[in-house]
Amino acid sequence: MSGRFDDEFDYVIVGSGSAGCVLAARLSEDGRSRVLVLEHGGTDAGPFIQMPAALSYPMNMARYDWGYVTDPEPHLGGRRLATPRGKVIGGSSSINGMVYVRGHACDFDAWEAAGAVGWGYRHVLGYYRRMERAHAGDPGWRGTGGPLHVTRGAMANPLYGAFIRAGGEAGYGITGDYNGERQEGFGAMEMTVWRGRRWSAANAYLKPALRRRNLELRTRCHANRVLIEEGRAVGVEYETAGSSRRVRARAEVVLAASAINSPKLLMHSGIGPAKHLRELDLAVVADRPGVGANLQDHLEIYLQVACRLPVTLYRHWNPLSKALIGTRWLLSGTGPGATNHFEACGFIRSRAGVRYPDIQYHFLPLAVRYDGTTAADGHGFQVHVGPMRSPSRGRVRLTSADPRAAPSILFNYMSHEEDWRAFRACVRLTREVLEQPAMAPYTGDEIAPGSAVRSDEEIDEHVRAEAESAYHPCGTCRMGAAEDAHAVVDPECRVIGVDGLRVADSSIFPRITNGNLNAPSIMVGEKASDHILGRTPLPAANDQPWIHPEWETRQR
Repeated sequence: MSGRFDDEFDYVIVGSGSAGCVLAARLSEDGRSRVLVLEHGGTDAGPFIQMPAALSYPMNMARYDWGYVTDPEPHLGGRRLATPRGKVIGGSSSINGMVYVRGHACDFDAWEAAGAVGWGYRHVLGYYRRMERAHAGDPGWRGTGGPLHVTRGAMANPLYGAFIRAGGEAGYGITGDYNGERQEGFGAMEMTVWRGRRWSAANAYLKPALRRRNLELRTRCHANRVLIEEGRAVGVEYETAGSSRRVRARAEVVLAASAINSPKLLMHSGIGPAKHLRELDLAVVADRPGVGANLQDHLEIYLQVACRLPVTLYRHWNPLSKALIGTRWLLSGTGPGATNHFEACGFIRSRAGVRYPDIQYHFLPLAVRYDGTTAADGHGFQVHVGPMRSPSRGRVRLTSADPRAAPSILFNYMSHEEDWRAFRACVRLTREVLEQPAMAPYTGDEIAPGSAVRSDEEIDEHVRAEAESAYHPCGTCRMGAAEDAHAVVDPECRVIGVDGLRVADSSIFPRITNGNLNAPSIMVGEKASDHILGRTPLPAANDQPWIHPEWETRQR
């Protein structure tokens, strides 16, 4: 071993998040290849992460979250929005809302059309089946033998069923499995929860794999840069316990550090927009203008309504009830603590001529912010709603040559007129669903935006003041053709212009997918591992997803 390195492995993976855990498990599967995972955070032990109903806590705790915030967003009144990213084993799969959405088939076909050849729906469906252990859903469309448990809630609260029925009464379809043949419609929402416990990528993949002698996890390690010699990544420089260390990668370095930290690490390694790097006196190894560009997210608002019957979770919104729920969960893994409470959902199209859903609903039987604050003063419920395919694009940039410095993050939310039209449709279409007979026994006054908010201008002002991130950043190391000047990785996840270096996480998404991003991030880890190992990809599937037969002329 070279004296310039402290130690060496075959593969060095930076980040133990949704994709990183998969990579650690798959690359060490042969029992021979030595694999190291570097993670800046620490353990995921404890009820704040493992109890599903406690989901609002870890994403607001400095122990588990990087604590990033955006620059002032110019189209949202200059507000700075929180951008949580997991700083713990399991990454953001350990602090997220546990909602499981594969994405629509058309999303992946759009990836392929954008240059990600081999990533069409027919190519990725097999990887979804490989990773899933689905406990419900369309037979044949779902995986049943994978490590990732996917379950549904008990739907004990009557509001869940009422919301789904209201969708049907409004003229939308009912789907038995939005992760199967048909996404469009209203139905039960799925979650990564198993036996009352958060089933993160760490629980599904990393912890079982750590029983192997050839896999090592090092926590409390801050990766500073990829070490590159003569155009090839040869290792990683990182800090731990106040000292700098260098680890050699005999085969490859794989970045799986998130849509914020993967481009940040590339730029600190000299891979990125040359002008930006030179401004910070960083040596340019590869001029890739796409690094940090193409940043996308889902923005959403909460349409909150007072509930006329005392059936919501508000009855538990007090210290004694929370303590009892926590105790029951600790003793038995059951009760209200064993669900994320997102048990009903909907995917609809905003207008005729839209081929597949572009609006998503999460239904919650409580009126409360996602961060767990400002519960309504009384019984209420809410619908999280937002457009799925905003044309707005942002960027991640460095603020300093110091790898410890937080980056500059600007999503540039609501920078297109189409964004405003989409949110107006979201508000009006949601109100129509909540006015259906199935919801009539429950629906009281609208808390937010409030019944007085009706005009385009009034809705716009509410969005400007209240819209929040759904915490789905992606796209900053876009996958595309090797000759595409703005692509960062090729369709085998190899960083263009540098050998021995790959990126495999949500940063490589060419375009954001329909719904929450944990499932497609795990899928990327699965597929990337086959590319890294030189395996033949899984065979293309022939399954044809449901598309509304009259989508060109009907909205529902």
